[in-house]
Amino acid sequence: MNILHPNPDRLVTDMLDGFVRSHPGLARLPGTQVIVRSQLDQKVGLVSGGGSGHEPAHAGYVGYGMLDAAVAGQIFTSPTPNEVLNAIRAVDRGLGVLLIIKNYTGDVMNFEMAAELAQDEGIAVEKVIVADDVAVENSTFTIGRRGVAGTVFVHKIAGASAQRGDSLQEVKRIADKVAARVFSMGLALSPCILPTTGKPSFDLPAGEVEIGIGIHGEPGVRRGSIAPLTELVDMLIDRVAAESSLQKSDEVALMINGMGATPLAELGVCAHHAMARLDQIGVKIHKSLLGEYMTSLNMAGFSITVLKLDSELKSLLDETTHAPAWR
Repeated sequence: MNILHPNPDRLVTDMLDGFVRSHPGLARLPGTQVIVRSQLDQKVGLVSGGGSGHEPAHAGYVGYGMLDAAVAGQIFTSPTPNEVLNAIRAVDRGLGVLLIIKNYTGDVMNFEMAAELAQDEGIAVEKVIVADDVAVENSTFTIGRRGVAGTVFVHKIAGASAQRGDSLQEVKRIADKVAARVFSMGLALSPCILPTTGKPSFDLPAGEVEIGIGIHGEPGVRRGSIAPLTELVDMLIDRVAAESSLQKSDEVALMINGMGATPLAELGVCAHHAMARLDQIGVKIHKSLLGEYMTSLNMAGFSITVLKLDSELKSLLDETTHAPAWR
């Protein structure tokens, strides 16, 4: 497959520079791969991040009402503890910092190490680990369920909590609440192509679909012949509904997330069928998000995320944010 960027070694750093120049409210910490808000408020700081290749995550969620900093690793590689520590230092305003971590072994280890270093410097640090992928209990990258697109809902709601002036412990409580109530599952029609090698992350014959894929190019839990889209969507919705114990009259936020190479037209069809299936269950959809929120480079496919809401989470979800990737 042809790749536009001629030098994979500079892909991440050039991407970050281009992103910052395209969004005046953001800045890059000199000498790092950390993106921060240009103007920080006197509040609890929020930091997230992970390997690159998931754009617009994570830098796209830096802004008023969401993250204060995002730390970018190399493609599908966790950022180092020192990079995370730089982000913590940059956003701390004396009220503490919350780390939002997707459940991957490298991310958890490096973010927790950075938290310990920051605490040694007198910075109060808390964390929430997001594990919303219902497809698998364990994988190559994780012990326990993976953190995927549902992490964006944690960014949004915890960000609103911090923005209104909540304490570190209160922001953590709300973030943990979201993490416990968000559920995701995805599928792929093609693997992603790694820019470092130009090769696919796994083999998928034409006419087959991979069910339960991860966001690092991981293969899924099973594969089969491509079924009608209604059947594929119903399968994902039903699995998410079962894992989340969705019941009639529950109120939810729904995210239809493209994996990087699925046309918006096809995602729109997915959204149509997903909402129809939730209507059949009797679930009320408070908010529906459609687009690319956490991708896997150029993988063709999509994921479905459902967040079970209550009045507290619904109010925070509806608060204003200026983060460029929240639509």
